[in-house]
Amino acid sequence: MKITRTASLDIAYEEHGQGGFPVILLHGFPYDPRCFDDVAPALAGLGYRVIAPYLRGYGPTRFLDVQTPRSGQQAALGADLLALMDALQIEQAALMGYDWGGRAACIAAALWPERVRCLVSGNGYNIQNIPASVRPLAPDMEHRLWYQYYFHTARGRAGLEGNRAELSRLLWRLWSPSWRFDDATFARTAASFENPDFVEVVIHSYRHRFGYAPGDPAMEDVEHRLAAQPVIPVPAISLCGADDGVAPPAAADLEAGKFTGPYERRILPGIGHNIPQEAPAATIAALLALLGGT
Repeated sequence: MKITRTASLDIAYEEHGQGGFPVILLHGFPYDPRCFDDVAPALAGLGYRVIAPYLRGYGPTRFLDVQTPRSGQQAALGADLLALMDALQIEQAALMGYDWGGRAACIAAALWPERVRCLVSGNGYNIQNIPASVRPLAPDMEHRLWYQYYFHTARGRAGLEGNRAELSRLLWRLWSPSWRFDDATFARTAASFENPDFVEVVIHSYRHRFGYAPGDPAMEDVEHRLAAQPVIPVPAISLCGADDGVAPPAAADLEAGKFTGPYERRILPGIGHNIPQEAPAATIAALLALLGGT
């Protein structure tokens, strides 16, 4: 594990391989870089430089200033990724992410496409349409978001604070019903939820996306650009778990218009929400297809 400093964070990251083309792997909530344990070494073995950071609020990543807002908003996640690349002097990288990490990757690909060679995104276009968040979804989708509405309340905040491991384990089971993970697998990731900023960042993320919490003023310009729902022009593959309990793939790909470069959507039978940990071979194959590897 290594640490690099940006303007606001000491970002912890794991690095595999040296000198090859960079591939950055971005985890989601509630996960950490352990989801890439079968992906990162394999890519490094093929000659790539693989970097898997701990997002803000996870593991050893820390804020530098107690006054910095513990924001979990999408603009902050995208800005963190760009700052990480700058700190590591990475001019361009291939990106793979899902959930929060997929959002950061999509933001970078949309706003700073010259920095992104290609993109593998869990569940397609992950940039939130916050102005439209007041419109309800179909009831079948609304019930899947119960945890987000829970986090909007003081009760939900207290529940996450007091039961972060138990709640996260429940989400793993609900979101990946076909995945049979054991206690040791979960425990290795759950250690990252003991970060002192975990609860603040998570609660802010789910409140901000519905307009119930203000954003970090430093992120206002980025958030304004994201409100326009920018397209993603880089070559991209969307990986969708057929058994995803929170974001099941639709019958038709309604987001294809958000990708203006070469684009492919792949449905993964028997796979849930935690795509790289449940389907490492499919994750590697998608990256190599875009990178021209074998």
